[in-house]
Formats: sequence, C-alpha cells, structure tokens
Amino acid sequence: MQDRIPDGPVRELLAAVLVALDIPAPATAGGTEAHDRVLNDRAMHAKIALRDALDDAPLGVEWTTRYLRERLAESPPTGYVTSGQARAALAAGKTWSEAVALPGGEHR
Repeated sequence: MQDRIPDGPVRELLAAVLVALDIPAPATAGGTEAHDRVLNDRAMHAKIALRDALDDAPLGVEWTTRYLRERLAESPPTGYVTSGQARAALAAGKTWSEAVALPGGEHR
C-alpha cells in the first residue's frame, strides 16, 4: 500500500500545483500557442510556490497556496478551444469548423 499524503497545507499546495499544470489540451494545432502561453505562465507560478514551500515558506504554506490560486485565477486556460469543448460541440451537431472556432470576442 502506498503512503497517502495526509490532509493539510502541503496536500492543498500540491493540489493547487496540479490545477496549475493540468490544463486541457487544445483541439487543434492552431490553439497550441495560446495553450503553451497559459501553461508556461501557470507553471512559472507553480514553480515559485514550490520553491517558496521548499525554502521553509516564510509566509506559510497556506499563504503560498492562496497566492498560487490567486495567480491561477488571473491566468485561466482560455484563448483556445479544448479537445473536450470540440467533442461536445461535435456531439451537439456542429461542424468541425464550428466546433473549433473560438467563441465571439476571444482571440488566438
């Protein structure tokens, strides 16, 4: 049986890091640039949070986790159509072109 990370501040930080890195894949190669830009920004914030935690979190792991979540909220995975969104649009009867088009107002 594997050891489970107990509930608490460290588990919460690790969950926030996973949220930072586990963003949906783009449906098309055209969405790769936006996806990569968002992922790079989120990975940078996750790295900063992990470094802070490993450096004894001068402000506390809870503060670091809260700060990371705030930064992630500023960098949502938008600006591209995800493969899940495209599949849902296709299932709703849209054409491929319609399924992978960004909603009005969003730019690549």
